[in-house]
Amino acid sequence: MAEPTDMIMPMLREMRSDAEQRHLEVIQRLDKLEQAQVSFRHALTADSLLGRMVTGEFEERIEALEAKMKKLEV
Repeated sequence: MAEPTDMIMPMLREMRSDAEQRHLEVIQRLDKLEQAQVSFRHALTADSLLGRMVTGEFEERIEALEAKMKKLEV
C-alpha cells in the first residue's frame, strides 16, 4: 500500500482539476444568465417603444378628431 505522503500530490492535482472544471461550469452559467438579462432588457425596451408608438398614434388620431370637431363647432 502507498504511503499517505505519496498520495497527497496526486490528490491535490485531482482536486485542482475538479475545482477548475467547476469554475468553468459556474462561468458558463453566469454567462447564460447575463445573456438572459440582456435579452430581457431588450424585450422591455422594445415593449416600451411599442407602447410609446401606439400611444403616439392614438394621440395623433385624437388631435385630428379634435381639430375636426373645432371646425364643425365654428
